[in-house]
Amino acid sequence: MIGKTPVILDGAGLPRRESVVEPVPDVGRHRAGSRDAKPGLEFAVACPELSPGLPALVLSRTFCRIRRLGAAPEANRYYAELVTAAEFTSTVAWGTVDPAAFDGLLLPGGHAPGMRQYLGSAVLRDQVARFWAVGRPVGAICHGVLVLARTRDPATGHSVLAHRQTTCLPKYTERLAYLAPAWRLGRYYRTYPAYVEDEVKAALGDPASQFHRGPMVLTARGTAANDTPAFTVSDRNYLSARWPGDAYLFGRRFSALLRATAQPGR
Repeated sequence: MIGKTPVILDGAGLPRRESVVEPVPDVGRHRAGSRDAKPGLEFAVACPELSPGLPALVLSRTFCRIRRLGAAPEANRYYAELVTAAEFTSTVAWGTVDPAAFDGLLLPGGHAPGMRQYLGSAVLRDQVARFWAVGRPVGAICHGVLVLARTRDPATGHSVLAHRQTTCLPKYTERLAYLAPAWRLGRYYRTYPAYVEDEVKAALGDPASQFHRGPMVLTARGTAANDTPAFTVSDRNYLSARWPGDAYLFGRRFSALLRATAQPGR
């Protein structure tokens, strides 16, 4: 024991590293990567098809048509690390993932029409339903919550979120991100005609008591040292967050959830 946190050992008597699978599209702009969670985790990046690697999707290429909306220097540094990581350059296919082989599932966010490959995949939804059924930690941030909202529980026919507390990308944030650069980027920020918040609420049994928008934020973001502007919602094995400004807090809490539920001897 270290403090009150149990240390799970592997077969060699070494501290066991929790393993997480993170599905992403192979087109579009997504917020993928191990920076969503603390170091010390093992990640597998899953794509639509088995691939020798993902293309290096530059955060600021399309995004920087308007210079002020370019990715922050910190995000660019982290992304540069990501595209050279072994997990990113040697991916697995969505349909081949065995939920029993992983301790957690991480559903990243992202925007633009290219994300529909990930957000609308029936193959991925089937895998997510299998993962949800085993009861291991699931984390979703921003648009990633849509994957869960669209995933059906085979036993009930309802969304797996039907009876869960959740947050997601707030409508006011998505609307502002769309309207501000619309004169130049058109509908780039509208991944779907419906807002993420509206679709997620529609999947809930009682949106008034289950959906949590969190404090209004426009530009303030959580950092590695300050979680004050950040917000997450936790419900048993499920953790959700709203946008990149919550990512540090989301990562810390998802890592803690993984450690708390780690299965010895697996």
